[in-house]
Amino acid sequence: MAVPQRRTSKTRRDKRRTHFKLEVPGMVKCEQCGELKLAHRVCKSCGTYKGREIVKA
Repeated sequence: MAVPQRRTSKTRRDKRRTHFKLEVPGMVKCEQCGELKLAHRVCKSCGTYKGREIVKA
């Protein structure tokens, strides 16, 4: 079984973890009410998507 000969330094460890982070979801402004919503989804407050009413508010 492979065992590391020396301890991994903090710098080397952190270089490997540069891509291991949380991503912010894509938020856009609603065309109707101006509230922030997730992209490509129906607005929760006014119920519209691409200018059309999908859900009765």
